[in-house]
Parts: sequence; structure tokens; C-alpha cells
Amino acid sequence: MGDTHVLFVEDDDVIREATQLALERDGFVVTAVPDGLQGLESFRARRPDIALLDVMVPGLDGVSLCRRIRDESTVPVIMLSARADSIDVVLGLEAGADDYVTKPFDGAVLMARIRAVLRRFGHAGGAGAAGDGPAEALEGGVLRFGDLEVDTEGMEVRRAGTTVALTPTEMRLLLEFSAAPGTVLSRDRLLERVWDYGWGGDTRVVDVHVQRLRGKIGQDRIETVRGFGYKLRG
Repeated sequence: MGDTHVLFVEDDDVIREATQLALERDGFVVTAVPDGLQGLESFRARRPDIALLDVMVPGLDGVSLCRRIRDESTVPVIMLSARADSIDVVLGLEAGADDYVTKPFDGAVLMARIRAVLRRFGHAGGAGAAGDGPAEALEGGVLRFGDLEVDTEGMEVRRAGTTVALTPTEMRLLLEFSAAPGTVLSRDRLLERVWDYGWGGDTRVVDVHVQRLRGKIGQDRIETVRGFGYKLRG
């Protein structure tokens, strides 16, 4: 991964040291710290390419740290949680995390998730072929849905003329919807296209990001089709 810099915040010494060694063997540059306050300091000092944050760390918990990072940056964040059914997973995603991995994790799975996130953040585009929904194509690759404009070349979104700040994951999600307005997209398809999952994933990742996106572009812009998925209204 070249000089890709990973910030790893984990209070368990054994997990922190073993995971750091595995990441470094895979070619990553790693800054590993045991608590959230040191994590925030390291993030501000070195500006890593990706952050791995354990939910339960002292000083500043992982969810709060994720929120602080997201206030300052769109750097990708993966949360590490000890329980798959924990409310901490949803809280982490709502705080702005892009994905999560359940502990104990397989090293190969963690590496695959990291690479998938980095691929997504390396190019914000990648939406599929456009459907024949009611989007109005404007000059310069801009699509308009009512008061919502999506600039597919400049990677910018405006609502009623005001720029909307989206994370790269939210942008990719919106690009998938805007490429096929009026078409129902299943959660599995969105996991594959936006999160680059070649395997089944937790659809809570999709649901939380859709809710975050709705909060920014309008609650009624993305419709839930019960039992099938979501679609973008024209």
C-alpha cells in the first residue's frame, strides 16, 4: 500500500501490537496509540490516510473520537467493535464512520476491509449506467432533481443553491442513486457498489448512511421501498 498511513487506536496491548505488526508487514505505515486523546493528537499531527478506532478506549471513546475527526476531515474511518449486535456499531456509523469490523477479527478480513475503503476513497465516482428516471441533465455533468444538483464531474452537491458537504462514502451513495433515479436499489447492491463488498455485509451500514444522506439532501428525497431497498425521487 506504499506509504499509506494508518492511525490505529486500541487499548488492548496484545491486539494493538499484533495488528500493528500485521499492518506493517502488509506495507502500511502505522501509528498505534492506546487511548482516544492520544489518537486525536496523532490525527491532528500526522493526518493519516485512514483511521481504525476501537469503540471502547479510555480518555476519549472511539465514537466521540470519530465524531471529532469527522468535524475536521473526510478521512476514512473504520470502527472496531467487540459485539456485532452492539448499539455502538450504529452509534459509530452515525458519528461518521464508513465501515466497521467486529472483534475478534481475522487479519485477512481487516486487510480486505481497509483496502476496500481505500479503493473507494481513491475515486469518488464509479456509479453505474444511468437509468431513465426523471433527472434533468445540465451542462458539465450536473444532474438536477428538483432543488438538488449533483455535479458528477466536480463531485459537488448543491441544495437550493447551497453547497452540501458530503463524505466520500455519502457521495458515492448519492452517485449510485442519481445514476438510476426512480429505480429501487437493494441494500445488497449498494453494499457491493458503494462499500465494495464481494461478500455479504451488515445492511445497517447502508441504512445508517442513507439516514445521514437524507439529513443533508432532504428527508423525502430518498424513498424507502419496504422489503426491497431505496430509490431516489426525481
